[in-house]
Amino acid sequence: MTDLSFTIHHLFMFHQTTNWQGIAKHISETTKQTFQIQNKHKIAGGCINNTYHIEGNNQNYFVKINTAQYQDMFAAEAAGLKELRKPAAIKVPKPLCWGTTDNQAYLVMEYLNRHGEHHSSELGQQLARLHQETRPKFGWHHDNYIGTTPQVNTQENDWVIFWQKHRFSFQLKLAAPYSKKLQNNGERLIAEIGHFFTDYQPQPSLLHGDLWSGNYAITTEGPAIYDPAVYYGDREADIAMTELFGGFSKRFYDAYQETWPLDSGYSTRKVLYNLYHILNHLNLFGGGYLGQAESMIASLLSELR
Repeated sequence: MTDLSFTIHHLFMFHQTTNWQGIAKHISETTKQTFQIQNKHKIAGGCINNTYHIEGNNQNYFVKINTAQYQDMFAAEAAGLKELRKPAAIKVPKPLCWGTTDNQAYLVMEYLNRHGEHHSSELGQQLARLHQETRPKFGWHHDNYIGTTPQVNTQENDWVIFWQKHRFSFQLKLAAPYSKKLQNNGERLIAEIGHFFTDYQPQPSLLHGDLWSGNYAITTEGPAIYDPAVYYGDREADIAMTELFGGFSKRFYDAYQETWPLDSGYSTRKVLYNLYHILNHLNLFGGGYLGQAESMIASLLSELR
């Protein structure tokens, strides 16, 4: 999606009238308890969806709204939230219901009260415990989205093959219109990704998948994570993204390392993992990320010399 089409899409979305009565009816049917919206507050900060806190009958919910074409995105998000909740390692909002009404898609979930004390250490410990939830294969049984970009989770036995095919190659192909240099050097890097795993064999850990500072909060029930792009992969991919845009404290990293220390070579592999997200930002938001993507590829190729 180019910058212009992204802007046009969201101008259209923001000016649509939401059928709140239809959403309230779905909540009532799901909870088997009559729900009527008495208060509704728009929550600022989302660049992809409109988000709201709705209240009524002593019930509180968080609602995401987008155009109907994103119904599958919300269904995939709900599935990811359910997967993250299974180990009970960290607070994850419970998805309630989702669907479409009057050409709009919606997702209703548990509302989180973000007025807790800051516990960075607890967040690090709990994330390490989440990552200790493992499966035999990399990927997941459900494809989903990273932002609004499709994320393919076809399961593989080999992590290198998974990252080559379903992460780096996928984003690189989407970025083809931007730069021949990016494509040529990217293809060189794809062929050599195995070099970064000669002495390191990750296990398929349960990942949040999109763990930047905007996707966690400290609540009255402790740390919470949300807005996932779930799959089973190298836990370093989650930790790498926490470093990409900042917002996580030293206490968070110290607590994670104390609970489950990272392996040697992480400082190089984190560039490989964050390249995926920078390419995704390039594909979502335009050429402002091209130079950063090319620089990261060059840095990784220099490790091969």
